[in-house]
Amino acid sequence: MLISGLAVAAGLPFWASVIAMTLGVVMAFIPYTILATIGVDYGLPGTVATRAFLGIRGSQVIIGGMRTISSAFWFAFTTLAGAAGIVAIIKSLFNADVSLIVVSLLFAVAQAVVALFGYHSLKWLSRVAFPVKLFVIAYLLWWLATSGAPGFAPAEVFSFAGTEGWNWSIIAVWASGMAVGWFAQVTDAADYCRYTNSRVQMWTATLLAAVVGGFGAAFFGAYAAAGALGKTANAFEVIPSLNPGVVTLLLLLLLLVLDNWTVNVMNLYTGGLALANLISKLGRFWSTIVVAIFGTVLAAFPFIVEQFTDAINILGYGFAPLVGVFVADYFMKRGHIDVLGLFDRKGPYWYFHGFNLSAVAWVIIGAIGYNFVPVWLMQGPAVAVAVGIGHALTTSLLKRLGPDKPLTSASTVKGNIDEDGRDASLVS
Repeated sequence: MLISGLAVAAGLPFWASVIAMTLGVVMAFIPYTILATIGVDYGLPGTVATRAFLGIRGSQVIIGGMRTISSAFWFAFTTLAGAAGIVAIIKSLFNADVSLIVVSLLFAVAQAVVALFGYHSLKWLSRVAFPVKLFVIAYLLWWLATSGAPGFAPAEVFSFAGTEGWNWSIIAVWASGMAVGWFAQVTDAADYCRYTNSRVQMWTATLLAAVVGGFGAAFFGAYAAAGALGKTANAFEVIPSLNPGVVTLLLLLLLLVLDNWTVNVMNLYTGGLALANLISKLGRFWSTIVVAIFGTVLAAFPFIVEQFTDAINILGYGFAPLVGVFVADYFMKRGHIDVLGLFDRKGPYWYFHGFNLSAVAWVIIGAIGYNFVPVWLMQGPAVAVAVGIGHALTTSLLKRLGPDKPLTSASTVKGNIDEDGRDASLVS
């Protein structure tokens, strides 16, 4: 919602922003769904599954470190966006000015408490919040369209041309930014989908969620920002500025709290799993606490939202090439993973001292080359494709040059993996 508003504030027309956001989500959910299939097939957490592609140590160091940082970043970004809305609502209700940083820190702590209860709290919270959020968003869209405020009528919003018009380079920047934002979540796809009954069920639900959910969220965020003529990007700040009345403000607050909670519980839960993959002795509970503390500290720095495109590029350096490696390696392995080999230092995924050298090399090449890709090519997806092709060709060449080695047969039975990413059958 906020990112689509930021795209409007950057000069894009209403429809250009919505299309850019939806395009970015769809591009990201292609690799997301591919990696989610591992969860359905093997019952593995995503961070553990990446050991098959990067090597056991490579996954622990690279994915564990990067996902911990990105989870904390997204936690802080979402918290700050929500805190700005809470500040605006308090201002409208009580005509009182409160500190954004104080509200952000308190809001962060409240959300972190929920995340400590693990996956089942996330599932329960999502089920309760989802219908409520749909209802409130529909109501708020109706209210904006019928409020009578200048600029917010549907005809005015839909015809909003922005200051930059349909400039493809700007559209590409925001589409790529949205894709990269979801690239950072690709390693978590298996975590959610490993409880799904079948591939078809998962593919259908996940892709529908990407298209419908991405379009709907972008539509709402861009609508509010376009009605404000791009002067305010955050819908949760736009609506209070129109003096909507107590009922509407309370519904807006409900939406804001539920939306932040469901998103940020996900960020902390997956960040905790990633850190547990890096430092297994911590366990999921303490890893989640560490990520929560890190994210809460970041939530005290509003520049995370103000300099969003710069921050997302930093994530792109690492996650765009990683996505390319994951997808290429998955297809080279034909989707087969030796579950026990993920925990075996003498197994097929130990590679060279725990690192898949081709994968790591291409991640570094992709990170270095990221800034050399023209923005109109959509840097994140373009780097992912180029790195994936490069890794596939390099791996094929190395196999031809090196001695033949017997392949370890891949297990087709789901692993008994606990929430900390360990095989429960190997843990006393």
